[in-house]
Amino acid sequence: MRTLINRVILGAMALCIGLSAQAAVWEINKAESLVIFKYFYGSDPYEGKFTNVDATFDIDPMNPTSCNFTVTINIEDIDVDSPEVLDYLLDYELFDVDVYPTATFTAENCSLESGSAFVADGTLTIRDQTHPISFPFDMEIDSIDGQVAFHLTSEVTIQRLQFGVGQGYWANTAEIPNEVIVAVDVYAMPK
Repeated sequence: MRTLINRVILGAMALCIGLSAQAAVWEINKAESLVIFKYFYGSDPYEGKFTNVDATFDIDPMNPTSCNFTVTINIEDIDVDSPEVLDYLLDYELFDVDVYPTATFTAENCSLESGSAFVADGTLTIRDQTHPISFPFDMEIDSIDGQVAFHLTSEVTIQRLQFGVGQGYWANTAEIPNEVIVAVDVYAMPK
């Protein structure tokens, strides 16, 4: 019943704002979007931003559980406070950007959890290591400069060592825990 109500609400909103009742492809608005990673070094919290993210979302307003997400993160464009930290992150013991310049997330279906809360089931690839991941997100219809947009927010914890991010010295979790939080605040516009 809740799924039917949400379909009706999303469908009505889509029609009111002029969207087709057909599936639509949406593209990330890089200027309005943030993809942040958070981690600890010892007991101190740190974070950085992925500043060059390409993403498309194929979402049908009448059937939002039928989705297709393709997200590519260009790793070398990480933004952190310290040039030294950046060198470590890009080096072969962590992201090894010379060999693995991108990370990708793909999903082909979503499930409605409640209200505007969804979960996209897909795969995440980092350093040529691909693993299934469930990516929870909230989705709302919004606008940017008078143009309709989807606003997706999420926070997910990733085990960095599962993806090989931490070789040699950095495989030790005494200083940097295995858990890294990825926080997403993304706006997507019709393509």
